Amino acid sequence: MQRHESYKPSGVKWLGDVPSHWDVETLRAVTQLKSDRNRPDLPVLSVYREYGVIRKDSRDDNHNATSLDTSTYKVVKPGDLVVNKMKAWQGSMGISAHEGIVSPAYITCATKSERVLPGYLHYLLRSSSLIGVYNSLSYGVRVGQWDMHYEDFKQIKIPIPPRDEQDRIINLLDQKTAAIEFAIKKKEVLIELLQEQRHVLINNAVMRGVKPHQHFHDSGVAWLGAIPTHWGLKPLKRLVDFVGGGTPNKNTLAFWNGNIPWVSPKDMKFEKITKSQDYITPLAVKKSSVKMIPKGAILVVVRGMILARTFPVGVSDLPVTINQDMKGLIPKAEIDAEFLRYVLSGQEQQILDLTEESGHGTKTMPTDKLGSFPIVVPPLSEQVEIREYCHDISVSVENIVASVRRQLVQLRELKTTLVTTMVSGKGKA
Repeated sequence: MQRHESYKPSGVKWLGDVPSHWDVETLRAVTQLKSDRNRPDLPVLSVYREYGVIRKDSRDDNHNATSLDTSTYKVVKPGDLVVNKMKAWQGSMGISAHEGIVSPAYITCATKSERVLPGYLHYLLRSSSLIGVYNSLSYGVRVGQWDMHYEDFKQIKIPIPPRDEQDRIINLLDQKTAAIEFAIKKKEVLIELLQEQRHVLINNAVMRGVKPHQHFHDSGVAWLGAIPTHWGLKPLKRLVDFVGGGTPNKNTLAFWNGNIPWVSPKDMKFEKITKSQDYITPLAVKKSSVKMIPKGAILVVVRGMILARTFPVGVSDLPVTINQDMKGLIPKAEIDAEFLRYVLSGQEQQILDLTEESGHGTKTMPTDKLGSFPIVVPPLSEQVEIREYCHDISVSVENIVASVRRQLVQLRELKTTLVTTMVSGKGKA
């Protein structure tokens, strides 16, 4: 990338040398604190680390409650700077393109456009180097709720190019970052398609087999359809023994920090369960309601908010205990554990239809309903064949997905580097 002809020391540690014709000023020189209120008629805005300032109703992943009385919310106009001071250390700030209102806990500033273009300031303040500066200025007991005062924020020194150069930087970054974001989106879509293809291939294998069968018969289950004539169909309770879970007394220190995994829904992130976040002692097993579940058992989550989104299924790779939100399924001789895991994972939506609403807004999977769920039962040798096929498909797809994820990391790093290079004057627009 082309550099400027000459540079000078900025006197700012994070910035280093800047082009000789650039100014270095504090944020106070280009912003002015404002606190206009009493406009409850305006739409509520939110500040995202990834997107900057957007309308809150444009996304459904913001779970911060809006006050019933928004008359105290601060008014924001296009070109204003909005800072979530509790998350400034994450880069949660930006120049607004909207008129609206934000939480009174946010910092709101007008920008002095005669000195700095809002678009340039937006890129600059969200660049990676400055996020480290916000981190050093933020304080508090809990990281997620660190605070930062405007009195400290306004003292930050920033580089200010001539306005025509700011305009060129904005245009270049708009163009380049849009191209990078387009490439990122395509790769994210590719990952979704690969994972969908994996699901389809595995589901077809466990429902129809991996070798051509000439004879099928109606399973009698509407969503399942026809299955090979030599396959059986049995309720889950005929194929496994159910084991419940529990929680040893938290106040009994002798029950905790042992060497026996105590698996809860937060541990169900992988297909093979090899560890847990919490461990209990043999005394806890002896003196409480928890039971040992052998290696090779299937673990499922049957209660909690997690069931509103997914049905986690894993196979224990070592003896474990579980909490009360889970069930252990110990396979009987005629069913292969890994094959059964693929079947249960593939029928996620049908299983989720069995959930019932319980107290406190949670969802519960009744054991009797789960036990009655129909499972296809090929001959054991064919189950092993299907299981190995599904494993090969999973490994192949996951290897490709891992490669695409690495490319995503590189693209995001390229975007970060490009923005930082341009707004700090290390590159020339």
